[in-house]
Amino acid sequence: MRIAIVGGGPAGLLAFKRLLESSHGLRAYGDLSVTIIESGDRLGCGMPYGPQGARLEHVTNVSGDELPSFVQSLSEWVAQQPRAKLAQYLPQIDPDGFHDKQVVPRLLFGWYLSDQFDLYINQARELGIAVDIIKQGNVEDIDIDVDQGTVSLSLKQNGSSSRIQVDRVIVCTGHSWSQSREKNVPGYFDSPYPPDKIALRTDHTVHLRGSSLTAMDALRTLMRCNGRFVDDEHTKYEVDPESPNFKIVMHSRQGLLPCVRVHMEEPHTASDPVLSARQVQDHIDANGGFLSLDYLFENGFKEPLRHSDPRAWRLISDMDLEQFVGKMMDHRQDMDAFDLMRKEYAEAEDSIEQERPVYWKELLAGLSFAMNYPAKHMSAEDMLRLKKILQPLISVVIAFVPQSSCRELLALQEAGRLTLVADGDHGKVSIEQEGHKKVIYYDWSDDDGQHHERCETFIDCTGQRPMSFDQFPFPSLIKNELVSPAYLDFASTSSARDALANGDVDPEDLVEVDGQYKMRVPGLAISDDFAIVDRQGKASDRVYIMAVPYISGYNPDYSGLDFCEKASQMIVDNIVKTSKDQACASGLARPR
Repeated sequence: MRIAIVGGGPAGLLAFKRLLESSHGLRAYGDLSVTIIESGDRLGCGMPYGPQGARLEHVTNVSGDELPSFVQSLSEWVAQQPRAKLAQYLPQIDPDGFHDKQVVPRLLFGWYLSDQFDLYINQARELGIAVDIIKQGNVEDIDIDVDQGTVSLSLKQNGSSSRIQVDRVIVCTGHSWSQSREKNVPGYFDSPYPPDKIALRTDHTVHLRGSSLTAMDALRTLMRCNGRFVDDEHTKYEVDPESPNFKIVMHSRQGLLPCVRVHMEEPHTASDPVLSARQVQDHIDANGGFLSLDYLFENGFKEPLRHSDPRAWRLISDMDLEQFVGKMMDHRQDMDAFDLMRKEYAEAEDSIEQERPVYWKELLAGLSFAMNYPAKHMSAEDMLRLKKILQPLISVVIAFVPQSSCRELLALQEAGRLTLVADGDHGKVSIEQEGHKKVIYYDWSDDDGQHHERCETFIDCTGQRPMSFDQFPFPSLIKNELVSPAYLDFASTSSARDALANGDVDPEDLVEVDGQYKMRVPGLAISDDFAIVDRQGKASDRVYIMAVPYISGYNPDYSGLDFCEKASQMIVDNIVKTSKDQACASGLARPR
């Protein structure tokens, strides 16, 4: 069997790791070869952990003990690195005192992932698995020959084009950042990536849209380009004399900052879900084919809290989802965001030092992880509730900003250089032509009224946005109707009409088929095994996709390495199963 992995970043690494772990089953009926196609010049790091997503100042928001298992633990790998290699990461890394509960510079973590990839490739070749590595190659199209049962990849590398024929493809292309405005509007950045482009001396106010982890990345870069930190008993920020007017305004819908990273007792991975797949499926079967958000809240959050933190459970035991989220959001909004971060920083320090988790935060992270994979079975009503009610809380509670980022952010605010603005749902960027120049304006409203402010520098830090079906980069799959847009069914006709009347759903995203209303959600339809689904509703046994921007309608939680670990396992398990089924159907099911 010939398998191609398109994208050699962290997702590609975990997909390859799963293939290696399942190689006995895959090789039972024939030789196994794997082709890994990476657009960059290095495997493993991808965008987040390489120069496209990080500089020396950027750190991970997970520690070594929260990672999937690799050939080496992070601490074992750090201990083996030459001092000269680690020197550039000082003082963030102390090789003599490093342990797996520390966060690390993202660029260093990228080298760790690259080395793990190399170790797995060596293991594969020792097992007799052929591995072909193609770097700086871009797959421009994918097509399936239904009659032959093969997949054709159109590859461009170093200016030349070629085609590769394989039996299975796993698409792991990762993030996709727009550059629609920044190419034409000076001072506008569609994202802060790659971060070198915003490494600017800005003797003026910089406006950031967003206040979560992406904004933290932008802050860490801009602060260093326009000043320095002084660490004695308390971190302080000193602006550079050449940037006396440097300030940052962060615009956030609700005026909230993310939570501070705490000790995690049981990081939620594919091996320890809050709810088992059997529990979830039994509920779907008993609930008319729908996964209930209320079921997830009651059984994936409240019930485990009863045992892990009875005191917290008693406070919320009588609350439904809306009441719980309202209480948590009111608590956060009733306090100045920076004062709340200071309070949570102290709590986080104690949590990490005492290795004592904050159970409700841990369980909320677990709930988000658990609901991601079966979310395609939610009703449209519950998906709208998830996006409107629960997701805003999840986005600030489980972002888990590293403590060093908190110290720097608070130092910038204490220096009078950082302001956080709550601009609700109505903040809007406009580009106005003034003479021969395009000028950026940002409009928002708050307690002081309406604002129309000119921005010399504006950076969109709202994170990875879902990509539409029409943006899917492999045209033959669309042309031949081998992929289809993602839809969710409404449970009732009246709620569909109410959602339309209330403006909760765009009229273009609401369709009626035989009296049943459906809501279009971003990206492609996929099966429970991450296989693409054609226009007739049939799941492919040839092409799988775990590139989050193109499947976010059915997978609303962007959970990084945890997502990649579980998704890759589900994909590889399905490849093993369908390979066996095909061998049985052809009469070749005699293991070698």
